[in-house]
Amino acid sequence: MKEPGSVNHRIREGLSRIATVMRNEDWNRAKASGLNPTQLSILELLEGRGDGLTVKEIAANLGVSQPTATDSIAALERKELVTKNSDGADRRAVKVVMTPKGRSILAAKTGSSVGAAQDAVGALANAEQEELLVSLVKMIRHLQERDAIPIQRMCVSCRYFTPYAHSDAVRPHHCQFVDAAFGQRDLRIDCREHETADPTLRAATWNLFEKG
Repeated sequence: MKEPGSVNHRIREGLSRIATVMRNEDWNRAKASGLNPTQLSILELLEGRGDGLTVKEIAANLGVSQPTATDSIAALERKELVTKNSDGADRRAVKVVMTPKGRSILAAKTGSSVGAAQDAVGALANAEQEELLVSLVKMIRHLQERDAIPIQRMCVSCRYFTPYAHSDAVRPHHCQFVDAAFGQRDLRIDCREHETADPTLRAATWNLFEKG
């Protein structure tokens, strides 16, 4: 029997298989909307970002080159799904903003049937889902700290998040934005109300969260 490789390698293999399914589903959803996956990803990225994002920010978040992002944005403009506005803070900068027509495309996509990847997550027990979510948060945070991806709108990087502020084992965390306790399974990967904490607070918050 051949050496199966390290656990690290096998986990990466597993994530790669899941990513393949998700990419295929993205292609199908995008095709149904008359878009390609990059264009659909741009709309999803802009959702909940009323002030929009620059082309550079969009490229960084999607992990594509700026020319690729520029071409996709131009196609979305022609379809009247996004528009460009001058940045109030810097008139030379331009931000891409989703239009009402773009939001309607996303609304139609959200109402579509559950995909195989989502169904696979649903097949896990509640405790397994929670453990997987926390593991993903840790992995994403690791990538952020190494500048592999931009800071995501996660609870653990938000100035409103206080981990383990309560003795309740089910809802130990506190969100200052809504002034409410919540649990591990409610941790957000992408929250519209997110406000990035300064580096010192982010580090302190993470230490508390990790120690648990």
